[in-house]
Amino acid sequence: MDAKLNRRELLRAGFAAAMLGVKQMVQSGDASLQKEVSERTNIVFILADDLGWRDLGCYGSEFYETPNIDRLAKMGMKFTNAYAANPLCSPTRASILTGQYPCRLRITLPNAHLGEELLEPIVPETGPPTRRAIEAQSRNRLPLETYTLAEALKEVGYTTAHFGKWHLGWKPYNPENHGFDFSFPPNQSWPSPPNFFAPFHKEAVKHIPELRQAPEGKHIDEILVEQALKFIREDQSKPFFINFWLFSVHAPFQGRKDLVTKYQQKAQKMPENLRRNPIMGAMVEAMDECVGMLLRGLEEMGLMEKTLIIFTSDNGGNMYDRPSGMTPTDNAPLRNGKASIYEGGTRVPLIFVWQGKIELNSVCDAIVSSIDFYPTILEIAGAKPPKEHIVDGVSLLPVLLGTGDLEREAIFCHFPHYAPATKTVPSVWVRRGDWKLIRFFCDNDDQSDRFELYNLRDDIGEKNNLAEKYPDLVRELNELIENHLRETEALVPVKNPNYRPSIAGWQPSGDAYLSRKEGLLVLESTGGDPFIFTYEVPKARGNLIVRVRMASWSKGIAQVNWATKSQRQFSPDRKIVINPIHDGQWHEYEFKFTCDDELFGLRLDPCSATGTVFIDWIRVYDKDGYLLKAWEF
Repeated sequence: MDAKLNRRELLRAGFAAAMLGVKQMVQSGDASLQKEVSERTNIVFILADDLGWRDLGCYGSEFYETPNIDRLAKMGMKFTNAYAANPLCSPTRASILTGQYPCRLRITLPNAHLGEELLEPIVPETGPPTRRAIEAQSRNRLPLETYTLAEALKEVGYTTAHFGKWHLGWKPYNPENHGFDFSFPPNQSWPSPPNFFAPFHKEAVKHIPELRQAPEGKHIDEILVEQALKFIREDQSKPFFINFWLFSVHAPFQGRKDLVTKYQQKAQKMPENLRRNPIMGAMVEAMDECVGMLLRGLEEMGLMEKTLIIFTSDNGGNMYDRPSGMTPTDNAPLRNGKASIYEGGTRVPLIFVWQGKIELNSVCDAIVSSIDFYPTILEIAGAKPPKEHIVDGVSLLPVLLGTGDLEREAIFCHFPHYAPATKTVPSVWVRRGDWKLIRFFCDNDDQSDRFELYNLRDDIGEKNNLAEKYPDLVRELNELIENHLRETEALVPVKNPNYRPSIAGWQPSGDAYLSRKEGLLVLESTGGDPFIFTYEVPKARGNLIVRVRMASWSKGIAQVNWATKSQRQFSPDRKIVINPIHDGQWHEYEFKFTCDDELFGLRLDPCSATGTVFIDWIRVYDKDGYLLKAWEF
């Protein structure tokens, strides 16, 4: 701990020395400087969790009702090309606080809730046999030596406070050790709230009386608003920076009963609307009400005219969970959503309000990223980071004030991971003007990189891959990616020497080899739990039958597991077990099961020991015996 803090102090030493004279002048009572500090712009940064680009009325949603945030948009500037620096939360949060790309920080996954620290991530030597690339590890704590937005603002006289979700590490990586004077809820790195309505889970809030004693039905984000306004009211002698990071609208999917009923009725009248999940409707409206509470509090204190308000989201809307039997939201016309490298994963709503400075009800098409908040806020506050702290973002003041354009060629997003829920593979993208190039690491059959190129002006839904049509542009944009990865010292996925390709859509487990010989699928088991699996399954549900013809020279039980669209992991709770005959002769077997949601994947364990199994075919039928899918090897 001491070593980390010493490194941090060394990083800051140069800038701290430069600020010493300023601090002494303020402390000694220099009236003009005190007046300058007191008149600085207050800053309120509101960050929603998992809010999609089209989830607000001001961004085109006809289902969700967000009058308070819509009013916010009318009070300032709405951005149409704003991006989170990562399709998942913690990396984006780290980028906001540091102005650095997540790949420079090596925080590229939201795993800061894990108990074990991982501060020096690497790219391992091998990966699972089902994956072409070896994905990088991710740091799971925001390093103490990073110079954060809160620290920079404190240096120039701001009081700083964090409210809500943190998810950048447990103590000692808590907000107070990253420049915040105060945080609430204290000492937490929850990936989501313990639940949204009081009473909250006792173990999670046992040391937090404001949550432990909250009246039944109280929304956790309402409590955040009350605590933030209390903090502001207690001391307005200095400018303040309120980092207000909502828990909404992340899972768990819980809505107030009256609001759920309201949106159930609304959904019945809008059966074709892509965004019509009643639970999410209730959650979005509850979030909007909390933003309204915060705005009214600032207005009552007469602070709106000297407060900069920023509203955005940490990534795109969730399109893989299925509360109420449907996805929480839909990001159309954008492709995919949270945890995806496509536009739906990273394009987010963004609103700036700065009365008297930003034109009312204005719209900006500039391409911006969450790395830009840091230099923008520091310029407004008159603060500077130490020269050792690299800032990847650029100040947005020219477009906010209408004085010019942004001086930047391109922005990037590096996601060196697999996300099975969205079928995302390790990848990186660059956006320059209308063009977006995505590089998928090791994703071709020969484990070379694969490319997709889109013109977002003409094809916002990323439906028409132009990579083959414009090879020179692909090379040019890929060179920008290469330079970016090199300059940020990003961890880059590499070919997996342990990769075993799928055959006819089926892939083997780590203790098995799969091949095709003379029209047969051959499974050679080297361990006690061999299996094959596929996600190329029919879109079916209800009573299903899997039939298999195989000959086995192994032993043990055989089983079929299935995954569904809402439960995408293979689970012991969804399996059928039989006792096959291991005599080397051909036998047909039947597995009957009920799939309560749309089928997502199948797994076949033909044995439970070493040995060889030949499979002639695998077929899926419905309850009436109609053939839905057949694999003939």
